[in-house]
Amino acid sequence: MSDDTERKRGRPPEPPTARREPLPWQEPKSAEEDPGAPARVRALLDSPTYREADRDIDFMNLDATRGVRLQVDYLKTELGLLERGVEHTIVVFGSTRIREPAAARRRLDALRAELAASPGDAELERRVRVAKQLLDKSHYYDVARELGALVGDCGAGGDCRVLLMTGGGPGIMEAANRGAFDAGAPSAGLNISLPHEQFPNPYVTPELCFRFHYFAMRKLHFLLRARALVAFPGGYGTLDEVFETLTLVQSRTIPAVPVVLVGESYWRRVVDIDFLVDEGVIDVEDRELFWYAESADEIWSTILAWNARNGTPLLAPPCGP
Repeated sequence: MSDDTERKRGRPPEPPTARREPLPWQEPKSAEEDPGAPARVRALLDSPTYREADRDIDFMNLDATRGVRLQVDYLKTELGLLERGVEHTIVVFGSTRIREPAAARRRLDALRAELAASPGDAELERRVRVAKQLLDKSHYYDVARELGALVGDCGAGGDCRVLLMTGGGPGIMEAANRGAFDAGAPSAGLNISLPHEQFPNPYVTPELCFRFHYFAMRKLHFLLRARALVAFPGGYGTLDEVFETLTLVQSRTIPAVPVVLVGESYWRRVVDIDFLVDEGVIDVEDRELFWYAESADEIWSTILAWNARNGTPLLAPPCGP
């Protein structure tokens, strides 16, 4: 009886490893057979059309593949949040320019020193005025940090079911992530690719720090699990997020979500909601889509109360009322 027959009847072969004999396509056509063959094979291997689609950056950046890019831009963060068990988010926005008080004070002092060396410089005088305004608003950094700690108390020990989420940048976003960090809790930062260099703030949890190519996908993830949007004083980016959220809630495109505007005097100056009502471009009830708050305790307690009344409590105590 041959060895092959005996093997077939009850002795399975060893699992295959490296081939003892190469397959025909594992070796390129040699120069001995055709002197021009190696150069032509190299040209084929170097051709852009030979790259695998997901490794071909030029192909992936075509207008025609934008749909694929949108999908993966969404999916990477979605899978990351699912892996960490994120159920609800408290989203915080605000100016990147509002620094912690000590830093704001140093900036103002430095500009005043420059102005003292160049009295009458109109541009320096303007910059000093702006720095003074930012110092006056720097207490919001402390409020955002305190709020981050309150939200973080829900996630101490790594629990991500209720998660603080920001845009991942400096200023107010840094303060909120820092508060969660102080509480020993994870927090997320959704950064965005920009034409200039930027860095995420150092208090975002590394496994929850994401960077998007498309603002649309970033906006989607801000609202997909949001159980509150908290907006501190800010500029175009903050206004964009606030009014997009208000529009979606107003039109009932998404379920109602608490929108808290921190700093009533600032927001009343930025947008005159009563004027919009009087002009008839929004309804009286649209004033009820948000409210003002000043302190971290007030922000957090009203968010908890709103969700409880809405029948959507965040979690059981200590996060719930």
